[in-house]
Amino acid sequence: MQSSRLFRSALSLHSAFSKAIPSPLRISVSEIIARPYSSNNTDRFKGPVEPPSTMQAVKNTVAENFGQVMSGAHELAPSDQQFSLDQVPDLAGKVAVVTGGSEGIGYGCTHTLLSHNVKKLFILSMSEDIADHAIKAIREEMGEDKASRVEWLQCDLSDWEATGKTAFAISEKTDRLDILINNAARGIMTYQLAKNGIDLHMATNHMGHVVLTSHLLPLLKKTAEKGDKVRLVQLGSNVHEQAPKDLKFASVDELNTDLGPQVQYGRTKLASILYARYLARHLTSQYPNILSNATHPGIVKTRQSQEHIHEAYPLGGYAMSVGLEPFKKSQFEGCVSTMFAATKTERSGEYICPPAIVEPGSKQANDVQLGEQLMELTWKVVKEKTKNTSADKGCPFKEY
Repeated sequence: MQSSRLFRSALSLHSAFSKAIPSPLRISVSEIIARPYSSNNTDRFKGPVEPPSTMQAVKNTVAENFGQVMSGAHELAPSDQQFSLDQVPDLAGKVAVVTGGSEGIGYGCTHTLLSHNVKKLFILSMSEDIADHAIKAIREEMGEDKASRVEWLQCDLSDWEATGKTAFAISEKTDRLDILINNAARGIMTYQLAKNGIDLHMATNHMGHVVLTSHLLPLLKKTAEKGDKVRLVQLGSNVHEQAPKDLKFASVDELNTDLGPQVQYGRTKLASILYARYLARHLTSQYPNILSNATHPGIVKTRQSQEHIHEAYPLGGYAMSVGLEPFKKSQFEGCVSTMFAATKTERSGEYICPPAIVEPGSKQANDVQLGEQLMELTWKVVKEKTKNTSADKGCPFKEY
């Protein structure tokens, strides 16, 4: 009886969302419910070994995507894929970097890391005011000791030269780096070019994080060589399934094609998953203590889903900012899968959905050749744009 009520509830949500969300923003819940979810899959590059029942697929959908009014949604996940923030281990002695760590999902990560005794935390973001507010909140809630462990560094990820300098600054301030959470992103917004002439979504969400990670690589390797686990996390999204099906990552012209706000964003989230799996193939294979994964946070209450959505959809955005408000996860619910990937998992190359459900992702997200082509183009573009200030000064682009 309870299961049938849950199924009817999920279908009701689908019907309500379909009516509330205009077509440019619509993500089909029915497609998600119908998708075969993975269970105990041992091959990260293939789909599920044994698809669960339709009912478990519905439960997974709710657990992965919804929060707040659906109290206990994460408890619907299979017992072997449960996780809560209380299960984050003690992080004494560890050092972490979180991009976009002063608000939204990033702040959920920041707060959780500090709550579990991380030694040092570097927050990278663009707005000093928002960072000051976040640190003030930490000071008031956790005390001066925890606030003193946080260091904010201004960083515009679309400015690759500045991003490289920020990474070098971090390397000068610490002799280890255990956790790197690449969370910051330009959300579902209109097409624009970064100052380097590359699509602003790709320049920020994907390539900026590649530059940051590459510059931090010597420090990450050094930490792993001490015998400690190092965990890298790329924030993906189920919106990656809306990336163009003919995507090739073959040229700058392709990158700079205006695909529309949601597809533009979805393409970068596909890139994040492909990059995480690229690192798993090329980096984890050489340094087994370095684990690389991507995560999906769910539908989360953030500035992107409340404010920025209106930049692309001035009226239609209200379906997201207001219509879905009761069903969005809080920033703490939204960071659960990322904290699992950043502190607990012992595997690499996975796509982890809340609370700790391992999904295959789309066919494109499992396309090894597409991932290789993405990174070939990334190296080429970044080198061309930063040769004098970054590539010629030690940025270890392909030295995995």
